[in-house]
Amino acid sequence: MTDQIKDYILIHRLQPGDLLPTEAELCSELGVSRSSVREAMRTLAALDIVEVRHGYGTYVGQLSLAPLVEGLVFRGVLGPEDDFAALREVVEVREALDLAMAEQICRALQGTSDPVLHDVVAAMEDKSGRGEPFAEEDRAFHSTLLAHLDNALVGQLVTAFWEVNTVVYPRLGLPPAAGLDETARAHGDMLRAAEAGDVEAYREAVVKHYIPLRRGLGTAS
Repeated sequence: MTDQIKDYILIHRLQPGDLLPTEAELCSELGVSRSSVREAMRTLAALDIVEVRHGYGTYVGQLSLAPLVEGLVFRGVLGPEDDFAALREVVEVREALDLAMAEQICRALQGTSDPVLHDVVAAMEDKSGRGEPFAEEDRAFHSTLLAHLDNALVGQLVTAFWEVNTVVYPRLGLPPAAGLDETARAHGDMLRAAEAGDVEAYREAVVKHYIPLRRGLGTAS
């Protein structure tokens, strides 16, 4: 039943936010019972494929990666006795994505100067100098940086894995990440390398960015 509703959305070229037919109309269109439609809608709502607005109807959802985040968070905290393996995997995927997009990032930012990114880096350096964490600035840096790419999915994936990392880390009882100054400097190095179009320097800065986090998980010296 869920496949039939997804097919209906695709065939009718509906977009996020578009109103779907009523239950009765879907039953008639698809030749199924109301209970089948309701069950399918509950499943699709959990996946953010549809959004049920009580009193208003059912709409095509935003198709976010929220279900992926929830699943990975649960996976990450389910078995902490496994030496934090799930969280290490998330960090490795984050780093791999950042490294894989190095050329595109440098090509997109070469010769430019984004004042928002520079302000974010300055805020990171200021907070790190006071020994304060800068999670929001970290997220803003990566989302703003990746917004320069003509690839929305990469930005969504990086943000999703960042959220998993940020939520799971404290739930596993891990102490706040050390090396704030290293991390802040690495973000600045990433930005300067991208604006210079220096792919190798950008990749080196990405690796340095993850060293404090890897150190906290026991995968870097």
